[in-house]
Amino acid sequence: MSPNVPAQVAVAVLRRITSSDFHGNRASEGKPVGRRRVFIQTETGCVLGIELDRQDNAHTVKRKLQLALHVPTEESSLVFGDLVLKNDLSAIRGDSPLLLTRSSMHRSSSTPCLSPGVKDLHQSDSSGPVELLGCSSRRAPMKQLVGDAVNAIRRGVDPVPVHSGLGGAYYFRNSSGDKVAIVKPTDEEPLAPNNPKGFAGKALGQPGLKRSVRVGETGFREVAAYLLDHGGFARVPPTALVKITHSVFHVNVGMSGGNTCSRKRQCISKIASFQQFIPHDFDASDYGTSSFAVSAIHRIGMLDVRILNTDRHAGNLLVRKVESGDGRLGGWMDLIPIDHGLCLPESMEDPYFEWIHWPQASVPFSEDELEYIANLDPTRDSDMLRMELPMIREACLRVLVLCTIFLKQAARFGLCLAEIGEMMSRELRGMEEEPSELEVVCMEARRLVAEREVLRPKAELQEEEEGLQFHVECKEDDQDNTYNSLQAFRRHPSKLEESIEEDEEIIDFTHVHEESAASLKGVNPTETTQRNQTGKAYDRDETLPFGTSFVRLADMSEEEWGAFLENFQALLQSAFHDRKCLATKRRQKQRLGIA
Repeated sequence: MSPNVPAQVAVAVLRRITSSDFHGNRASEGKPVGRRRVFIQTETGCVLGIELDRQDNAHTVKRKLQLALHVPTEESSLVFGDLVLKNDLSAIRGDSPLLLTRSSMHRSSSTPCLSPGVKDLHQSDSSGPVELLGCSSRRAPMKQLVGDAVNAIRRGVDPVPVHSGLGGAYYFRNSSGDKVAIVKPTDEEPLAPNNPKGFAGKALGQPGLKRSVRVGETGFREVAAYLLDHGGFARVPPTALVKITHSVFHVNVGMSGGNTCSRKRQCISKIASFQQFIPHDFDASDYGTSSFAVSAIHRIGMLDVRILNTDRHAGNLLVRKVESGDGRLGGWMDLIPIDHGLCLPESMEDPYFEWIHWPQASVPFSEDELEYIANLDPTRDSDMLRMELPMIREACLRVLVLCTIFLKQAARFGLCLAEIGEMMSRELRGMEEEPSELEVVCMEARRLVAEREVLRPKAELQEEEEGLQFHVECKEDDQDNTYNSLQAFRRHPSKLEESIEEDEEIIDFTHVHEESAASLKGVNPTETTQRNQTGKAYDRDETLPFGTSFVRLADMSEEEWGAFLENFQALLQSAFHDRKCLATKRRQKQRLGIA
């Protein structure tokens, strides 16, 4: 097969080898039981649909792709979220996107990314123009939008590129020419291989603008924000993940030699987020914030806290003027939050909440808002996302659980939205960034987990059996005392490392204990593969760089994670009390006119 194989030929070959080369001729057997359709995406953004039979495994799928797309796949891996597919594909649901990526042990600066043909040819697919991925129970509102967009495409109404922003985005229209959706292909994100605005350069799956959010993974985060907005409380527009095909999409060719762009009008299939377009008058950066309702700021802020939004600025808050009761404009301003691609990072990050200094954020929560917060269930939410977005990484779900627990307890303690946001935000002292109050609590909770694992000799196990009540009382006293050092850790994060080093001089760590303690300093002493509580394999070579993250959550076992949450919740009460005392002192100084 020629390296410049046409897309139609590649699809035809793929169909032939799917039905015969590996499983024999099934024409007389009818449709095989257990067949499901998935979408394979290469590091450079090429997307192709393929049907899997029950007998398929990762090796047969890669072989089919090699024959169909003429790309070498022997040293590649099929990745599904955290899971590197070795053989069994039973965990893969229908309509799921998989990533075909060069194995890390073979990747180097001179190794080309996987791409069909020498010119990184993007293959088209013979399926419909837009296909909804997943089986979301909340995708009903999207079906009408998708239908409107498809009808418009068939009538010759082309999408319109969006010229603002750093990533590629497109307005899809209905037959009347009205905007109905905004589509953001995952391979056109900032730093992604096919970014149309000069910000390309990385393969899908590598660290992105935020080091804890990988290139190509902002799309499912947009969907996650919509799914977590229970009852439309925060007004997140309906959003879905789609496989979408059109000639308007952008392709960069000659990535290693320049930014030459492909202008051929050929249909290109991509994985993208598909979000309902909301007609609006302007965004929040164009209007005075004093006109916004307290409830509007609260509902958006509550969502931002839960998902640890690292990019909430006024430009991604749309404003609609709502008519008053007598039909005149100017009754009130409705806020619609968009652009959630940088939420749910893989580790604790410094969030960006522009609303943190708006006066509405300092108003106490209403009874309805407190009831909404009290009814939030982080375990149920994480289970829901696993079902709806099976490619989501476990570390993202742990961030969701942690931040939701924090919001619930903070609201119960009586903190307002501004105080909650301040506790989550880092401060700069000189040229150094300090961990937030939330991160300090997390650091201490992790230290307690490591301490429990390290200081548990056999004699202590016997003592626990003989005097369980005494042990519980000592543990409670110890947790009360440990919080006294939290502010010291906040002022001098390096002291956390010093304390661990001192412990290492006294205690003879085993291999397991070394790994637990070293994780507190962001060091992985081994390069082995571990598994999380869902049985998914983490490749340590593929984990994101530690960067400026003070706390990592993904490297804890299920038992350690449970113990961490226990300690975390116990320490929060002292942290909230400290925050309230600080706020009281500030108010007293303000009354006395002290700077």
